[in-house]
Amino acid sequence: MAGWNADTLARPAGKGAVTIVEGSSFCISAANGDMVPTLPHGVFVRDTRLVSRWTLLVDGMPVESLAAMTPDPHRAVMVGRAAHVPGQADTPIIVERDRRLDGHLNELVTLRSFSRTELRCRVEVLLEADFADIFEVKEGRAAGVAQPRVHGPRGRMLIESTSHPERLGLEVSAARSTFAADRVVFDVTLPPHGVWSEEIRLNPTRSGEEITFRPHQEGIADMLSSSEKYLDWHARIPRPTLEDGAIEKVLLQSHRDLGALRIEDPLHRERQVVAAGVPWFMALFGRDSLLTSLMSLPLDPSLALGTLRTLAELQGTETEPASEEQPGRILHEVRLGATTNLALGGRSVYFGSIDATPLFVETLAELARWGGLPEEHADLLAAADRAIDWVEKFGDRDGDGFVEYARLNEHGLINQGWKDSWDGINFADGSLAEAPIALCEVQGYVYSAYRSRAELASFAGQLSQARDLEQRAAALKAEFNARFWLPDRGYFAIALDNDKRPVDACASNMGHCLWSGIVDDDKAAQVAERLLSREMFTGWGIRTLASDMGAYNPASYHNGSVWPHDNAIIAAGLMRYGFVEEAQRVIYALFEAAERFDSRLPELFCGFDRSEYAEPVPYPASCSPQAWAAAAPIMMMRTLLRFDPCLPRKEVWLAPTVQETLGAVQLRDIPLAGSRVSLEVSGRGVSITGVPDGLTLRREPRPRAFGMAGGTRS
Repeated sequence: MAGWNADTLARPAGKGAVTIVEGSSFCISAANGDMVPTLPHGVFVRDTRLVSRWTLLVDGMPVESLAAMTPDPHRAVMVGRAAHVPGQADTPIIVERDRRLDGHLNELVTLRSFSRTELRCRVEVLLEADFADIFEVKEGRAAGVAQPRVHGPRGRMLIESTSHPERLGLEVSAARSTFAADRVVFDVTLPPHGVWSEEIRLNPTRSGEEITFRPHQEGIADMLSSSEKYLDWHARIPRPTLEDGAIEKVLLQSHRDLGALRIEDPLHRERQVVAAGVPWFMALFGRDSLLTSLMSLPLDPSLALGTLRTLAELQGTETEPASEEQPGRILHEVRLGATTNLALGGRSVYFGSIDATPLFVETLAELARWGGLPEEHADLLAAADRAIDWVEKFGDRDGDGFVEYARLNEHGLINQGWKDSWDGINFADGSLAEAPIALCEVQGYVYSAYRSRAELASFAGQLSQARDLEQRAAALKAEFNARFWLPDRGYFAIALDNDKRPVDACASNMGHCLWSGIVDDDKAAQVAERLLSREMFTGWGIRTLASDMGAYNPASYHNGSVWPHDNAIIAAGLMRYGFVEEAQRVIYALFEAAERFDSRLPELFCGFDRSEYAEPVPYPASCSPQAWAAAAPIMMMRTLLRFDPCLPRKEVWLAPTVQETLGAVQLRDIPLAGSRVSLEVSGRGVSITGVPDGLTLRREPRPRAFGMAGGTRS
């Protein structure tokens, strides 16, 4: 996952960086709470950095970090100690910074003295605002030039951008303070064992008017704080209880992270969509948001519905090379920043994704299988038909039956699949493939889109349309297996290049082909064997690129790293073709890796072998939390349970594989067609309660003929 100009990657924010988020606004700081303009730190709203420096000094010295905690997604508590006091072995002053991003940014600074004598000190907060665009900050291009300050009434400072088109600004207020140039100043007297506290408040402004860090809401929602909305959502989602406490913690962390990554459609407050990840991707992404909402259907189907409706309304309607918009195309990314708008020809929406459009159709069908479509969904079916039209009229550029990409301008993404870094698609010798490029997994997504739309047509009794789409899917499957298969290697090419040559690198992408069902049965065993080979499987997960490939680098973004969402999809694909032990091996490796990351799977981690290092090695600029990494444990648990509903056919399949390896599992209140289902799996057997009336429960794997998400050999 990357932004529209992904030729450069995000710089790390530093070890122990602390991130809090509220809607699409967020704040990043060092572990002690300070923000430095030369690092990707700051307070961001509308894809613009409002605060570029925020440094707390006690008697002119920075605070030494002791601990940093994020009890809620929008709140951080940083504990430290003041600098050394002459004549004492340890400093007697403990400093706490309690920071909340809840409409405004409030920071409560507390000093606690453990001295037996009175202490006097000066507390200063250095403040700068450079109003840099998010991409300038992310990639280290921000000039970091502080904007002029105006000292207002006592206890207030005003800063406003001199160049931002929306005149974004910042109002800083603190009682009992003075302002001196670039800082807020407090003269503090601490009695013996005394405590001092003061709150500093930051209000964003636009065109001189105060705004909030979250979009304005009407009605009762306006009365809810971030904490209340977050707790309300958690009260409505399923509750896991596992005998394996470590995996239970991973699932609960995933639930918390997905709750934090929900953002609202600004034009439809009732809709929740999933942002791609913190910190740099707090926006709607086509591919990321679709896959995340599909993977998290057992948690909250409304995320998929909100994402589908929003993407349908933003679906392409015209041909515009500057933004790569085309009729029927599903967007890649929505951004609000001024620099981004200029780069995209004055637009805030960029469409350079080759896979979001077929994934839209599959997500719609999977939501229907879960009984999550509203009665009025003709608009979504029409959007799916426009997406199929785009696949055939624009996605297949040369009429060879395969969907390929080549960017339409000099600023867009060079690679437009999920491995969208500039060097992400290469041959076995390490040389780069040249566009137009037809990715293997995209053909699988298109195959599934045809079959999914056929299934939706059959649900509605439109049998002629269903047969036609199934025929198109069968033709694509036959041609794919003939053209992409490398019989001398025993795996699928990652792509076809501009000369229709197979790009022969061994990559994880072919695992997605198992997930979609496009792989012929006689080739599946070799694919599974290669995916679990020593060159691909690290012991913590499957690498994006095999270690015997020319471009392999375990510390790269896409050429040898391990991505949790990628592994979750591969595991589902392995299970779909009946490779139960192989799927379990991948899933349990990821759960073990999550334990080493404090129960939170990051966006990616390095692809070093487990025999080489006893712990998974972090990737420096990995997003955390990140949407599809947060959704991965939910999908992995569903894969282990082989829990696959198809409500339009009035059937639910359940065939758990977890009894011996995982211990007892209880999942309560899984949303299904307006009802709540509870599962319990243990050595005593399997029980399910709350299944809606009229449904047939089948205690076997779902036949592979149905859908992408699960099942096994038919």
